[in-house]
Amino acid sequence: MRIWRTPILWLAVLLALTLGMDGLEPLFRLIQPDTQSVIYQRETFLFLLGNHVLLVLISATIGTFAAVAGGIFATRPSGRDFLPLVSQIASIGQTFPPVAVLALAVPVLGFGEGPTLVALVLYGLLPVLRNTLAGLDGIDPAVTEAARGMGMSARQVLFQVEIPLAGRVILAGIRTSVTINIATAAIGSTIGARTLGDPVIAGLVNGNTAYVLQGALLIGLLALMTDSLFETLEKLWARRLAPTVSPA
Repeated sequence: MRIWRTPILWLAVLLALTLGMDGLEPLFRLIQPDTQSVIYQRETFLFLLGNHVLLVLISATIGTFAAVAGGIFATRPSGRDFLPLVSQIASIGQTFPPVAVLALAVPVLGFGEGPTLVALVLYGLLPVLRNTLAGLDGIDPAVTEAARGMGMSARQVLFQVEIPLAGRVILAGIRTSVTINIATAAIGSTIGARTLGDPVIAGLVNGNTAYVLQGALLIGLLALMTDSLFETLEKLWARRLAPTVSPA
């Protein structure tokens, strides 16, 4: 239970601030004394937090599946020739600024969550793909040869030996990707997606620093909680899930 202490602590702080933002009105009024409304009221912070998390979760699931599948394909003998192409495609996805992706996607998908998901998926591919390639290529060939010598099929070697051994490195890539996209998702508020970027955008438009701080605080706490959660998962993977395979 001790290993979960840090992510649980950050989650408690995040929820406390999300549900109790109104209680900090006197503090925000010191920052913005000449404004009638200093607490963002157009949507509840709980709704914005839930929608923000949902967007990141969906995009992370799609991006992780695509990047891990691409990494596995590029490290198989039949896919080695495509390794530069796979890496270039993922790099292009992160080279494009999220705002540019949103601008290109809006005419096709309209305003709202759709273009935001496209931008998040493209922006999150590269860290996962790089770590998948590094994790799978970093496995000692003697280990996989020993597994084949024990009679394992190629599929069994992949899922019972390679993926578990490379899992912690892959998790580190997913951790980077998700943490980046928690901040990137806020940009979706510029095209109608309901995220924690709403108070930030409203504050910038109306010159309300209190709004900006409220959105930024929640985004920062969500990123810290998520980062500590993945750190815990990496430790658990290393302790309990990664098998030890020795050459026979």
